[in-house]
Amino acid sequence: MALRRFVALGDSFTEGVGDADPTRPNGVRGWADRVAEELARLDPEVGYANLAIRGKKLPQVLDEQLDRALALEPDLVTLYAGANDILRPKVDIDALVTRYDEAVGRLAATGAVVVLFTAFDPGGFPLFGAMRGRFAIYNELVREVAERHRTRLVDFWRLREYRDARMWDVDRMHMATPGHQRMAIAVLDVLGIDHALVPLELPVVPERSRREARAENLDWVKAHAAPWVRRRLTGTSSGDALEPRYAVLRRPSS
Repeated sequence: MALRRFVALGDSFTEGVGDADPTRPNGVRGWADRVAEELARLDPEVGYANLAIRGKKLPQVLDEQLDRALALEPDLVTLYAGANDILRPKVDIDALVTRYDEAVGRLAATGAVVVLFTAFDPGGFPLFGAMRGRFAIYNELVREVAERHRTRLVDFWRLREYRDARMWDVDRMHMATPGHQRMAIAVLDVLGIDHALVPLELPVVPERSRREARAENLDWVKAHAAPWVRRRLTGTSSGDALEPRYAVLRRPSS
């Protein structure tokens, strides 16, 4: 089946946060752009829309993006959402996934190829490690949704190369460029598409003393962790003033 109308839905994961590119809308590139570019390399008729916006919770993603995506009549849809909900102090995961399941059912009913994702395993990551159980429950429910609707699934939880800190941006919350490249490979692989993408070489990290590591951690708390917590407490989002990067289908550009 030809995949010529690719629409990506979600939050910062799909918007491309962590993969900086000042020449692109919202200043990022990301794995979805890479997938679209590879599809276009193989087929010049491919169109691509990316409706994802950072900071969005799952109900917001569905309320703001689902109908817009369906109106574009895609034959390939990717959907990642829910992590921002799970990170809140209180969340009803069963209710969350019930809503998610209904949306996936609508997408799958169109005949489009649908790609879903589990969330990353946060074990070993100080800021999110305490919520590992929540993510494990959410992921198992996502796997059930994928099976029920016969979608494709990228099982992010099981991609162990993301245990390497070099796959992550300086904020330690979003994938860096090598992480986005690896995710694009995973998506193309689960679609069974021959592609030319290869993992990027990871940067060499110099050894640091304990004192240097402590100073670096303190800088991270001030620059990234504290603002993230503040946004959760105030109900604001880093994406509040942003629009979708590509609201209509367009030819991808590398």
